[in-house]
Amino acid sequence: DRTMPLARPTGQIPDAAWTSGFREMTEPWKGAVGCLGVAVFFAMTIGIISWQALEQSPEEWVLRGRAGGMLWERRRGALLLRALPAGRTVAVIAVGGVPAAEPPPPRDRCWHDGGQFCYAWEEDAELRLSLEPPPAPATECYGVRWTPLRPDVMLKDCFSMANVSWYGGASIRAQRWPLNGAESHAQPFVSGDFSKNPAGYGPVLERYFLGSTGVTVTVAPDVPLFLSLESNRHFCLETPAGRAAVPLRYLLCVSPDVAAAHRHVQTPWLFPPCRSPIWRYYGPAGSAAKIKRGLRSLAKRLKRHHLQEGVLALGERCTAILAAAVRPDHVPSEQRKRHDSTRVWDPSVIKPLQLSITLSPYASIASPLFLRSLRDGEAESYWLSLQPRFGGCSVPVLTTWKGRLCARLNVTSEAALSWYLARARRLQQALGATYMVFEGAEGNAFLEQAVPPPAELMGDRYTRALAAALATLGNATVISAGARSSHLPLFVQMSPLRSDWSHAGLKGVIPSVLHYSLLGYNFFIPDAVGGSLASDTPGDPELYVRWLQIVTFLPVMAFSTPPWLCCDAWVLNLTQQCIQRHRDFVVPLIIKYSEEWLSLGYPIFRPAWWLSPTDPTAFTIEDEFLIGDEVLVAPITEKGQTWRDIYLPGEGHLWMDTNTARVFDGGTILRNYSASLAEVPVFVK
Repeated sequence: DRTMPLARPTGQIPDAAWTSGFREMTEPWKGAVGCLGVAVFFAMTIGIISWQALEQSPEEWVLRGRAGGMLWERRRGALLLRALPAGRTVAVIAVGGVPAAEPPPPRDRCWHDGGQFCYAWEEDAELRLSLEPPPAPATECYGVRWTPLRPDVMLKDCFSMANVSWYGGASIRAQRWPLNGAESHAQPFVSGDFSKNPAGYGPVLERYFLGSTGVTVTVAPDVPLFLSLESNRHFCLETPAGRAAVPLRYLLCVSPDVAAAHRHVQTPWLFPPCRSPIWRYYGPAGSAAKIKRGLRSLAKRLKRHHLQEGVLALGERCTAILAAAVRPDHVPSEQRKRHDSTRVWDPSVIKPLQLSITLSPYASIASPLFLRSLRDGEAESYWLSLQPRFGGCSVPVLTTWKGRLCARLNVTSEAALSWYLARARRLQQALGATYMVFEGAEGNAFLEQAVPPPAELMGDRYTRALAAALATLGNATVISAGARSSHLPLFVQMSPLRSDWSHAGLKGVIPSVLHYSLLGYNFFIPDAVGGSLASDTPGDPELYVRWLQIVTFLPVMAFSTPPWLCCDAWVLNLTQQCIQRHRDFVVPLIIKYSEEWLSLGYPIFRPAWWLSPTDPTAFTIEDEFLIGDEVLVAPITEKGQTWRDIYLPGEGHLWMDTNTARVFDGGTILRNYSASLAEVPVFVK
């Protein structure tokens, strides 16, 4: 008989024996075994938690460069930009649109490339970080690219304002410096008209943000961008959901300090000259004859008060009335000849003053110009139009402009631009105008009607295209908006301000000056002395004087209300002194620093931190500004005050008060410094 092989003992208790043995255990033994199991489970739990705490740091390096790197912070689901070797955090970017609680693990899809980090949140979004070529030796740059993996994913990165002051970006109704005190809901990052949308963004903006820690954020120009500002918390960059795979792309650069970060931003081309002051005409405007008499009367009054230099500026309505009298577009040639002798405009009646006229890219739908284009079948070529989906005729995009329903010039048509520029040149020649102002360059007519714009007019491409065309008219041209056009030889007209002491009025002047200059728009025309928009307390002589003292130190002085109409005789004398000071002291300074702007790209009008880039006190000063590195202007912006605290930047420098010749150390604060209503504190380094 065969014998079965013996089974090798396994050392395990047979099931039957285990069961019977457990049953035979006493109750105390059962309790002991249960407690032991609980203890083992508890110990394992503590061990896992301890391992996570010890082995998994709350912060993890995902990309390191020579001077800094990017980390992922698990607790907040945020990217950190950190400068080395000090290890200071220069930017905190909270990530939205992806499950932030899920941290990127050590696995890196770009592990083979030390200059990149890649990670994907499954079915949500993909993140790619990359080291990019720096613009300067002491600067390091990182590319950030978010790509949605589903059309309904809205990408959103929020930059913390904790311990960082931010500048740049968009102009707002009540301008702040820095942006930390501003508030705005998420909306398209497109230039706008405050008269249409007071809560929107203003006429000058750039996809460039500067942090006081020495970090810059530059968003790619082709990204459909939304921006929101939450006061003293963060600002957020967003891409709209619903578009398949539209990435959010921007460049982060870190430099030793805030001034060094901005010094390599851009280099402009040319700078335009402009005579000052500008006197805006608000006289009778019912007919060409009334306008001529009003201009002649204003010119005589200015001469009588020894203010005969400068420019008389006509608004769009007066320009149209006067132009129709000289070169009517809709009157037959025989009739035109018969009336020319009585309608001719002679610029010599206002000499030595020069004339400025105002145009816009809008045409009323009731105007002969627009009706003729419809009749001739040229509406699509000359005006922005909606293309039908299924054949048929295109329809002009209509929008409101100064209370009228209008069509807007099609800047994507070479024929339309050529016609528009030729018409502007003819009007300039016929009226003998030295300067031309073009209003209405801001905004996107398609977005205003909630219609997706064509690719060639996405975002602010309309403003940029119009600015490039207007630059061909010469450097005596003024435009009302700027977007990626700071390199063009154009003056930019600032938005109207309220006639009050708020940030929408006088307090907003210096923040606007610093904002425009930081973004490269150094040659701007500020709003008229005293403000252009009515307030609850019109005709405030003190406000007029304090406003006058600020614009004395800007590129151009502009007036809508002559001093003899608002104030006592001493204000007229002060206006004469300020105009002379502007001509003899300020203009040579601006010319000097415009050469530095041309060669190095440094702004002409500079914040206090330009000379104190590591002093936190300088980061929030919004009521002082520098002209170059050598003149500090610190005006009074509070009603009823004849004193103020003045921060003198630049430790190690000396500053002399031009009113008293007293000398003070830089890097200090002058407390309760006296400045009477007739004085403005100005210091020379």
